[in-house]
Amino acid sequence: MNGEHEHIKERYGLVRSFGLLQATALNMSNMVGVGPFITIPLIIAAMGGPQCMLGWALGAVLALCDGLVWSELAAAMPGSGGTFVYLRESFAKTRIGRLMPFLFIWQFIFSGPLEIASGFIGFTQYVSYFWRGMGPVESKLVTAGIGIAIVALLYRDIREVGKLTVVLWAGMLVTVVAVIGTGLVHFDAAKALDFPPNAFTFSQGFFLGLGSAMLIAMYDFLGYYDICFVAGEVRNPERVIPKAIIISVIAVAFIYAAINFSMIGVIPWREAIESKFIASDFMDRAWGGWAGSFITVLILWTCLASVFALILGFSRIPYAAALDGYFFKAFARVHPRGKFPYVSLLTVGALSILGGMLSLDWVVPALITARIVVQFMGQIVAVHLLRTQRPDIERPYRMWLYPLPSIVALVGWIYVFGTSGWTFVLYGLGTLGLGIVAFLLWDRATARA
Repeated sequence: MNGEHEHIKERYGLVRSFGLLQATALNMSNMVGVGPFITIPLIIAAMGGPQCMLGWALGAVLALCDGLVWSELAAAMPGSGGTFVYLRESFAKTRIGRLMPFLFIWQFIFSGPLEIASGFIGFTQYVSYFWRGMGPVESKLVTAGIGIAIVALLYRDIREVGKLTVVLWAGMLVTVVAVIGTGLVHFDAAKALDFPPNAFTFSQGFFLGLGSAMLIAMYDFLGYYDICFVAGEVRNPERVIPKAIIISVIAVAFIYAAINFSMIGVIPWREAIESKFIASDFMDRAWGGWAGSFITVLILWTCLASVFALILGFSRIPYAAALDGYFFKAFARVHPRGKFPYVSLLTVGALSILGGMLSLDWVVPALITARIVVQFMGQIVAVHLLRTQRPDIERPYRMWLYPLPSIVALVGWIYVFGTSGWTFVLYGLGTLGLGIVAFLLWDRATARA
């Protein structure tokens, strides 16, 4: 282990025990959550037919190229914190060295809770499979209730999270196998390939729809980089992390393609586009009511386990930044008895519940556009700075064909951001502008302290 890696190990006091299997399992268990079971109607609507699968394919290419960016940064700086560490170290010798890590935490406040909120919304949608008369008020009460319950469960010293991860992984595998297996038995190619007239006619509408489909695909791919946030616990990170990312993206791309084709090969896409619980309807139509109920229970459990893990992990991000002096001090407060970051936990939980009051077709693009500029584009610039301005940091892994993957990733993210619609472009730029103002106030306050 080189000197830089040893330094990070001493600083964080972590044991490097994750191998390739554990790293890949962690990524995939976070990638395949409730996402594909709630966004299929959205991605079909984005392009108006099964040609939306092109958005999945291009999303996989973007995830793979962006994954190589994450790989190089994580191998060079294999400490817990992920993007926060990469931006802090890579921009350290620039004029915006303090601004970038602050902005990452700031944009996280506007994107992380929305990612959790999407799980609350997905849970409520699938509850309506059993509660068919649920109205808007009841839906919001269910969303708020499940959010409060999860925060209450986390408002204590947590020591059994590893077991929950295993249960989530196992439940995800059962769900995926059940859906794909059913699709193989009942697949109808005529339904799956029922393209509308002029489906592939190149026009402004086609390219805008393709961008929207890619945005939704990237929402479902989120998690291919999760191992980077716990890189301080990975053995041989320069080899394990790139392999885990590549394997995860390729494997999940095939899983998603199989799930989507399975569903639209059983339920015509014109009907699927209207479904609020597409997986339940799919199993119901294939095997009967018992199968629809069975898959709904599995998806509800997956939602609960997913938002539990997300709130747990996300609540530690502002806390860690505040400890390092890169965010507001209040977020570093720890509960006197439970020894957990209660201010950060309550803030993330409350914002997530508020986000759950919004519609899914607003939440998904909002959480992606709030994240693109600082995190994803910022990391692409960070790789360049790492290579040109930080020769003191070893780079045991270098992305293939540099700078081509970086360029592809940058163009892909610009395309997704630019085609998200003016509302979400302004949301992304607006949160960035507010972050800069907040930074100036915070920087002035800390300078006087």
